[in-house]
Amino acid sequence: MINLWECIKYIFGGNLKFKTVLTQAAAISYDSLPISLVISFISSAVIAIQVSKEFLMTGAESYIGGSIAVVMIREIAPGFVALAIGARAGTAISAEIANMQVTSQVDAIKTLKINPVGYYFTPRLLASAITVPMVVLIAEFIGIISGMFVSMGTIDLHPARYMTSAWAWIETKDIYISLLKACIFGTLIALVCATKGYETRGGAKEVGYSTTQAAILSTIYMLVADFLINLLFYIA
Repeated sequence: MINLWECIKYIFGGNLKFKTVLTQAAAISYDSLPISLVISFISSAVIAIQVSKEFLMTGAESYIGGSIAVVMIREIAPGFVALAIGARAGTAISAEIANMQVTSQVDAIKTLKINPVGYYFTPRLLASAITVPMVVLIAEFIGIISGMFVSMGTIDLHPARYMTSAWAWIETKDIYISLLKACIFGTLIALVCATKGYETRGGAKEVGYSTTQAAILSTIYMLVADFLINLLFYIA
């Protein structure tokens, strides 16, 4: 929380450069886009394979599109995309900052009277919070389309029936909540991984250890946040 507060102060202090945020956005989300979309495509295809024949046998094939759309938007897309970005970009953030710490680059920044937390954390945190929801939105679309093609190929479900069901089941609330999840997950990835990197002391061995810990902790925090968000919006 202290590091998050330092980042907020850094933003409102007018020290943040848009170019730096843009560079981090490309490194965090744009470079993670292919793997995120592949995961979304495959996960939706697997779900469609699992449920299509069972729905057909019970005469409920018209509900396939809605079921896949709701599952993708509410849980699969935001969760899997965040895990993919955390594994690829989050560990890179931790390793980069940890390397700066053990090579005394952070100390050099301090001698210039620059807040290292604000300088290193803020562009990454802001870029992640803004762009992860964008990736999630694209992943949701890809996942729904993937389910449509698989359903069409496995049980010959007409695309119009699939999409009609999907549109009927999708609520604006679900999309907003999925984007909120993505924003929170993105913030957690950047904050946790940057913090673990910043706390690194020692040498190359400790850099590797911090990177591993960052991946584990960011995953745990995302799962806990996912549970709490679902509890807040779908149960309470």
